[in-house]
Amino acid sequence: MAAARSVEAQLLSGASIIEIDPALVDPSPVPDRMPVDAEAQAAFVAAIRDHGQQVPILVRPHPAVDGRYQVAFGHRRLRAAVALGRPVRACVRRLTDDELVIAQGQENNARQDLTFIERASFAACLESRGVKRETIMAALLVDKTELSRLIAVRRAVPDIVVTVIGPPPKAGRRRWMALAEQVAAIDPGPLVQRLLAEAPFSVASSDERFVHLRSALSPRPVQTQRGAETWTAPDGHKVARVERGETRVTLTIDERLAPAFGEYVFSRFGELYEAFRREQSSKESLT
Repeated sequence: MAAARSVEAQLLSGASIIEIDPALVDPSPVPDRMPVDAEAQAAFVAAIRDHGQQVPILVRPHPAVDGRYQVAFGHRRLRAAVALGRPVRACVRRLTDDELVIAQGQENNARQDLTFIERASFAACLESRGVKRETIMAALLVDKTELSRLIAVRRAVPDIVVTVIGPPPKAGRRRWMALAEQVAAIDPGPLVQRLLAEAPFSVASSDERFVHLRSALSPRPVQTQRGAETWTAPDGHKVARVERGETRVTLTIDERLAPAFGEYVFSRFGELYEAFRREQSSKESLT
């Protein structure tokens, strides 16, 4: 408790920025960043070691534990202080939950270094904790439409995909929306686990993983085997086989791999045939 009394003395003396033992500081209840790679964090720690902590973090007195604090922003600086074994310079303010969220979000927006999926994850996490959308909008400085897009994309992409890809800086809203559509009809878990076992993917950057996964999820071209053709689904399963004769084409669907897919395709034959006729008529009109 001696450390807590020292902090209290600094506050009572009117100091706007104080030094706190980082062991007394807990992270924000709502994460806004994905883990950074070890190399980037090591470089950040080296910069703090060589030049000192130039910008204080913002903390609030812990709402449930006397003598402890919660970070509003500055998690990387806090981790650097822990790694260096030195106090962290902090500004202490009494913040409500909504005020903490707004301060946390606006500080990150001011730096403009959160990626799209990090902002989407932050927004979705806040809403899942019951934070009002008006507060989330204020934190992220977005309107209702953009907030809805952020939350919709994050909900559509499974946690395993977001965790494995990380925060790709080059992937914006449109590319994440396209990925969300790709994973909507399948369970991407088995594919992700298979990719993780492959060296090119496991050592790739976040942006490279994003591109690699999207490519793996794209329909693969038909492969010819012994006069027959097989269609491979995005998850790697050889779902359909086509055999061509002189007067007929036979389509075989393996329902062990795609239960009820055969019935689904058959129920759409009318639509497919009409689309085929329209396309053929369009081609004939051009000749």
